[in-house]
Amino acid sequence: MMHPAELSVHSYLRKALDGDAGMSKENIEAIVADVAKALEKQFNGGPRDEFKLRMSNIGRPKCQLWFEKNDPETDEHKPTSFLLQMMLGDFVEALFKGLLREAGVKFKDNDKVTLNLGEGKDIKGEFDMILDNKLDDVKSASPWSYTNKFTNFETLAQGDSFGYVPQLVGYAKAANVGVGGWWVVNKSNGEFKYVSAEGVNEEKVIEDIEGTYDYINNDEPFERCFGAVPETYRKKPSGNMKLNSSCRFCSHKRKCWPTMQTLPSKVYSGNKEAPLVDYIL
Repeated sequence: MMHPAELSVHSYLRKALDGDAGMSKENIEAIVADVAKALEKQFNGGPRDEFKLRMSNIGRPKCQLWFEKNDPETDEHKPTSFLLQMMLGDFVEALFKGLLREAGVKFKDNDKVTLNLGEGKDIKGEFDMILDNKLDDVKSASPWSYTNKFTNFETLAQGDSFGYVPQLVGYAKAANVGVGGWWVVNKSNGEFKYVSAEGVNEEKVIEDIEGTYDYINNDEPFERCFGAVPETYRKKPSGNMKLNSSCRFCSHKRKCWPTMQTLPSKVYSGNKEAPLVDYIL
C-alpha cells in the first residue's frame, strides 16, 4: 500500500504532465537554493579525509571504520565519478523535496541534530526530513538497488553494508521523533517509492551504534566483520572462496585480505567475457 504522500506526488505529476499544474516560483527557488548548498558542500566543504564518527557512517561495518581511523590511506581510491555520484544524490533529494512541497505535503526540512548516547558520547549529523512526526531519508538508487535492495525493510536490513538502518534510527532518536522510512528514487528512470522501516528493533540498533562507538573510540584491535564465502556454480560449491558481498565497496578490502586477487570467474561458461570475481586465495 502506498504512503499517502506518495499518492499526492503521483497525483501532482499526472496533473503536471497533463498541463493542469505547474510549479511555483517560490518552490523553484527553494530547489535551486538546495542545489546551491549541495554544490558548496561537495566542492568547498574542506578535506574529505578527516575521520570522525558521524551519523552518516555510524552504521557502516566496524572493520571499515577501523581502517578509516587507523589506516586511512585506501588501497582502492574512489574514481573521479564518485563526486558526480554524490552530486546526483543531492540533486535528487532537492528535486524530490520540491515535488513533495508542490504536491501539498507538509514536512520539516533537514536539520542538524546530536545523538547523545550518555557519558559524553555524542554523534552529530543532519537528517533529511520529518514527515508525520517520523524521520525519513531520501535516497537515490541504481536500478538494481531500487529493485533488489529497497524491496522492503527486511531485504534492506539483511544487506545493509552502507548502514542505512542505524542512520535512520539514530537520526530519529536524536530528533525525538518516530522512525519512518526511505523515499527511494531510481536515478535511471525516475521511478520512486516509499519503503517503511516499520518493525525495526530500535533498541537493538541503538545498542549496535553504542558498540561501534566504543570499539572505534577505545582503539580496540582490528577484527574482520565478515569472512570469505564459498563460490557456487549452479547452486553447488566450486571449491573456491571469494570476498563477502558486504565488503564489495570497501576501499580497504585489499589490506584486509592481502591474498585477494581479482580474476575472471573460474566457473563462468557463457559466451561473453567472464565477469571479474574477488577471490580469496
